[in-house]
Amino acid sequence: MPARRWLPASLAERARAFVAGGLTPVEPRPAATVILLRDAGSGLEAYVLRRRSSMAFAAGMHAFPGGRVDARDVADDGIAWSGLDPAGWAARLRTDVGSARGFVCAAVRETFEESGVLLAEPSVAADGPDWEADRQALVDRRLALSELFARRGLAIRSDLLVPWAHWITPRFEPRRYDTWFFAAALPEGQQARDVSGEADHADWIRPPAVVAAADSGEVAILPPTRVVLEQLASYDSVGAVVEAAAGRAIETIMPGWVDDGAAVRALLPGDPGYPGDDRR
Repeated sequence: MPARRWLPASLAERARAFVAGGLTPVEPRPAATVILLRDAGSGLEAYVLRRRSSMAFAAGMHAFPGGRVDARDVADDGIAWSGLDPAGWAARLRTDVGSARGFVCAAVRETFEESGVLLAEPSVAADGPDWEADRQALVDRRLALSELFARRGLAIRSDLLVPWAHWITPRFEPRRYDTWFFAAALPEGQQARDVSGEADHADWIRPPAVVAAADSGEVAILPPTRVVLEQLASYDSVGAVVEAAAGRAIETIMPGWVDDGAAVRALLPGDPGYPGDDRR
């Protein structure tokens, strides 16, 4: 079992307590993550954030922009769409229309909140004081995405998003998420900015470089992020990723784990013994 799959001590103790019957699993909250991509001279690059050490979830971990679905993401049925509509997304994500709307709206909102990139039609460089005020109002939940789009005359560019992966947090964790990962090309004329209050660093990095840094212990990344980066490492352009996503069969993944007495290690589908200590 690769050493990179070892769980931190705090999570290892929770996993052991869960197996011992001392914990009740919480329901996973719907969430969306966006793998923002661009073509560079050195090859395909992904926008990666390092979450602040003070964060309650995935502290210090390198991750993509994203977060949980807000109730208004699900309910805002008046927002304009350009590209696949919520009904089409419901079929693609194997869920109901409201949930599909929530996943896609959360993906667009979180991308803007955490990188300043707006996946909208018409495409706009959403910078400057007035845009920053709107972005902060979204972060503070004083403004709904639908309200911003209606006032600005925008529509969601859902055609810029392609589903890439679907992960559910293991049952022993105190914060669980049912997360759809979407890949998205950086819109022409826009720049990602380090504006997320949840991160202390952000940069464009080639996927193989992040994986190598994780192997050497320079950075920490959660299993879903690592698996996605490993998959992206085999592509040399945004176009190749989008083309691959079109025919991609996406299976829901919930990691398992195994306690060998010395350490607790994460298990993924395909690993020997999966799901390990969580047979239910």
